[in-house]
Amino acid sequence: MTRVGAPGARGSDAGVGARGSAIGAHPVFARCYHLLSPLAERGGTAEHRQELLEGLQGEVVELGAGNGLNFAHYPAGVNGVLAIEPDPFLRSKAELAAARAPVRVTVRDGWAGQLSLPAARFDAAVASLVLCSVPNAAAALAELFWALRPGGELRFYEHVRARDPVAARRQDWADLIWPHLGGGCHPNRETVDAIAAAGFAIEKVRHFRFQPSRMTAPVAPHVIGRARRA
Repeated sequence: MTRVGAPGARGSDAGVGARGSAIGAHPVFARCYHLLSPLAERGGTAEHRQELLEGLQGEVVELGAGNGLNFAHYPAGVNGVLAIEPDPFLRSKAELAAARAPVRVTVRDGWAGQLSLPAARFDAAVASLVLCSVPNAAAALAELFWALRPGGELRFYEHVRARDPVAARRQDWADLIWPHLGGGCHPNRETVDAIAAAGFAIEKVRHFRFQPSRMTAPVAPHVIGRARRA
């Protein structure tokens, strides 16, 4: 999770974070997330991660890597992954996952907006269940834009604002309390629009509902997609 300025502006010159930042401020939630995430993986999240990362190539930066659940799904075409995670507990779990990954993964501490990522360094960026928690989504996406090479790809897997107006209003109501329960997570973000507004060209988006438990109804609308830096 990150934060930055406008597209094309240097990521390290702008603001704060994404899911990693939110979790970093919620250590109880971080531990709950690690304990409960295997249930979601078995319920379908693992398949979503596989879809997200399929065919990815080159050097990759992943922000807010959490406990490293994406790592096992990176394909052989990936030369290396720089995984950023600010929460010490989750980062320790991510380091264990990196040791078992099929590709080279380097796990690094870092706070969004203070990463000082080199310009145009990466072939691809991954945002996976992260942008819901960024205090400034435009800033986070600008940092990714800065770090990607021209033509570089953004892969995203996020829960988003419902397209149905009634369901969206319910998410707005849930947003009054959900961030306090979910480590800063907001259920009603219009993330695909934010990605386009950051200067990325949206190439592919799949909308679907995913609700592994009754408690997760406010965050059931999801997307998996691909966008590209011009």
